[in-house]
Amino acid sequence: MDTDRTLRVFTDFYRERGHHLITGSTLLPPPGDPVLFTTSGMHPLTPYLEGRPHPGGRRLVNVQRCLRTTDLDEVGDSTHLTVFEMLGSWSLGDYGHPQSLRWGYELLRDGFGIPRDRLHATVFGGDEQVGPDLGSLRTWEELEVPVELTGEDNWWSNGPVGPCGPDSEIFVWTGRTPPRGTPTTDPRWVEIWNHVGMRYRRLQDGSLQPLERPGIDTGMGLERLVTVLQGRDSVYETDLFEPWTRLLPSLWPLDVPSLRLVCDHLRSAVVVTGDGVRPSNTGRGYVLRRLVRRLLTTLRRDDPSRTLADLPVELLQHTLDHFRTDSGTGLVRDVLLEEERRFDRLLERGRRLLSGPRYRGPLNEEDYDYLHDTHGLPRDLVLSLRGEG
Repeated sequence: MDTDRTLRVFTDFYRERGHHLITGSTLLPPPGDPVLFTTSGMHPLTPYLEGRPHPGGRRLVNVQRCLRTTDLDEVGDSTHLTVFEMLGSWSLGDYGHPQSLRWGYELLRDGFGIPRDRLHATVFGGDEQVGPDLGSLRTWEELEVPVELTGEDNWWSNGPVGPCGPDSEIFVWTGRTPPRGTPTTDPRWVEIWNHVGMRYRRLQDGSLQPLERPGIDTGMGLERLVTVLQGRDSVYETDLFEPWTRLLPSLWPLDVPSLRLVCDHLRSAVVVTGDGVRPSNTGRGYVLRRLVRRLLTTLRRDDPSRTLADLPVELLQHTLDHFRTDSGTGLVRDVLLEEERRFDRLLERGRRLLSGPRYRGPLNEEDYDYLHDTHGLPRDLVLSLRGEG
């Protein structure tokens, strides 16, 4: 099942059950939101989960693009991405947790063809404030899906204060042998979908206040789902990244982690640029600049002769089409090439600076801070210029 069909199956399933399809077409949060980028599918819906009526009604579904920089150092493994998409469904004071789980099971089994014996669930087992989630436990037992009680791993919160509640996580067996163990004992059980019962608001003093209108918030990562459905070991082996992993190795002979980082950062830079962000030294623009300079540092480490001008337009168009972005490839290409020219000038300054007597020996944290804050040279670039990257 390719990515486009996966998206259609998901959204059609919930629309057939009365859910209104809402837009998730930008990484930029609404005006007044203090965060730089949307980081989760529920992020834009927080006010509605807390009780505000939504113009689309009480049942919603969407595909929300997200960006997270907290895992940048992990990009290059088989799962972490900077820009990704979340498949989400919501009940705003309508149906409850058991119905959400039943629909989730039906979609995974009948819509996506995942056999029941490859599924396993976990539910909240209770703590000193809230008892065990018996409703979810009974639902999984009735569906004859193995279920495991856990502690804080099955409690979801949107930070130290705000909406929260018990969740039920659905795992898929990815091993080559028949399923064994449980999600807490065997890492081959991969979490694929989280169904949260938004029942409380946590207050500043740590106490829980029941919400007047409890809701349901579910989130499933599209890239992880596609990896499972296509039987791949890595998201970079799916059709989402096929053009990137096919075309880039002929331009830059990179090892696997480096190739994945370049694919991710270039693809993310295209999406961020397509959403209207331009490189700068602050805010959203700095995130974009950091992505571009990290990927350029990796590329120049092994082969400084090629430039982003060699990047096939097909890759830019493939990414803009997938993320339903109207920005043309010419604009995105111009932004990337101008940022590359700025990077080249930065490299020249960095080489001259690091060749001086002050930086010929080992560097300490004060040196790295000074080079970054005063001259715009991040640690990874300094290490690369010194041949230590």
